[in-house]
Amino acid sequence: MMLGTRCSAGALVLFMASWAFAQDSSPEKRGEILHNGISLPSPWPPRLSRFPVSVETDPVTPPYLVSPPAVIPIDVGRQLFVDDFLVGEATLKRSYHLAKYYAGNPILKPDQPWETGDKDHPAAMTFSDGVWHDPADGLFKMWYMGGRASSTCYATSRDGISWEKPRLDVKPGTNIVRPGYRDSNTVWLDLEEKDPNRRYKMFSVIGAGSPCPVTEWNNWVMAVQFSRDGIHWVEAGKSGRMVDRSTAFWNPFRKVWVYSIRHVYPWSRGTYGFERRRSYVENPDVLAGSRWEVGEPLPWIDVDRLDPKRDDLQIKPQLYNLDCAAYESLVLGLFTVWRGQPADRHKPNNLVLGYSRDGWHWSRPDRRPFCTVSDKTGEWNANNVQSAGGVCLVVGDQLYFYVSGRAGQLGNNKAGVCTTGLATIRRDGFASMDAGETEGTVTTRPVRFSGKHLFVNVDAPAGELRVELLDERGKVIPSLSRARCVPVRADKTLAAVRWRGTADLSSWTGKPVRIRFHLRQGRLYAFWVSPDKSGASRGYLAAGGPGFTGPTDTVGSAANPR
Repeated sequence: MMLGTRCSAGALVLFMASWAFAQDSSPEKRGEILHNGISLPSPWPPRLSRFPVSVETDPVTPPYLVSPPAVIPIDVGRQLFVDDFLVGEATLKRSYHLAKYYAGNPILKPDQPWETGDKDHPAAMTFSDGVWHDPADGLFKMWYMGGRASSTCYATSRDGISWEKPRLDVKPGTNIVRPGYRDSNTVWLDLEEKDPNRRYKMFSVIGAGSPCPVTEWNNWVMAVQFSRDGIHWVEAGKSGRMVDRSTAFWNPFRKVWVYSIRHVYPWSRGTYGFERRRSYVENPDVLAGSRWEVGEPLPWIDVDRLDPKRDDLQIKPQLYNLDCAAYESLVLGLFTVWRGQPADRHKPNNLVLGYSRDGWHWSRPDRRPFCTVSDKTGEWNANNVQSAGGVCLVVGDQLYFYVSGRAGQLGNNKAGVCTTGLATIRRDGFASMDAGETEGTVTTRPVRFSGKHLFVNVDAPAGELRVELLDERGKVIPSLSRARCVPVRADKTLAAVRWRGTADLSSWTGKPVRIRFHLRQGRLYAFWVSPDKSGASRGYLAAGGPGFTGPTDTVGSAANPR
């Protein structure tokens, strides 16, 4: 692959050849098998000639929901009820839940000269960028846009709510860590990196410096940078051509870097200019993955017919951005959905949640805004709510989502004051299986585990949860029956399930079983089988959190000892 910062007439030939190529019609070859038993076809990722969905089409059901594995391994992470992947039978009702904004928002405001120079766009906002908890020093760390795309700044916090802007030596007397123009920017705290000088990675979208003859909009590149401390950065290379608002993330389930690219193709011009959608590049090597030519990124994901229009605009939505991170046993995606650009508003975007179990296909069962605009000019989130790199943090019993908002100005579509706010939701709290006064059940598909201790995230202080295990013939295991289960009557994000007369589940490790949950007057959010009594899930923690020591949960209740 040639270094993608060059855009030549030869790239046009490559571009057209690339998009004439569709998926091979020969039978799919067996490919990589994921931690959850999903078998990826070969080649992977899918080679599509066009985007699989559009604003005119229905969503594509992920193939793993149509044909799940015969037995699902559940050793990695908490198992969430966001879709039917794990569900065999259920009389419980599923509910989806939204984040709530912190009452003291915004938690970061532009208050320094280098942040307030543009009166129409003073900014201290995450535009992806990143908010992480660093286990090395126990600090929350935020990288954000300071001023109108004029620099990348750095702030720290002990609690994730009160933030300090330290004076650093990159641009003395300021908290700037990367001077100079940038658009979208992603910072990744890479706790799996062996080289300490690459512990932090930054992907800054900057101008390419010259027009691109293939498509006039692919005039941006990513500057890929490394850092030991998150403050002093060294540029290691530049990516291929793309459009602004492109990002990157690490998929730890498959050990690949993924570039989530806004990319323009000759056939992608729509009614409202070059339409916003995402293309995809993956590679285990972060630098090798960045060296694409214009036609090489694969069509990936777009909005679809189920994404609602605004009543006041009736404009077809577009996919402005997609930030992703591994959370427990799946990939979380924050879809920034653009719903028009009115003359007196600044992009009333919303954030909508998506879930992926293979890192490519997405399920978005709830199209309500997970983090919404207020629609009231002058409020911190009146316009253009955008996600942060790393997606969320695990803080005790809650998940913290940092998002930026723009207050706007009356009578025009200027951004106004741009700040960063906080939204929270219960840990694992995206979806729950619910029961009222009448008891209901949910029974898993056949699962296999190597741990010994069953845990649940449940809210049932006025009701109860009981659990039983069924063998591969569907018969209740007598020692692990509902009658022997000690009822769980609690509101806990980590609660142990026990059976009288049985020490643990070690007799059933490695064997296919079904787990049946009996619930009355409560909500069940997640379950998992841990190797130890701490309830450590061995799942991924997105951007980390206090009490954790690495990218996965190896400490369980020790991180939240209440």
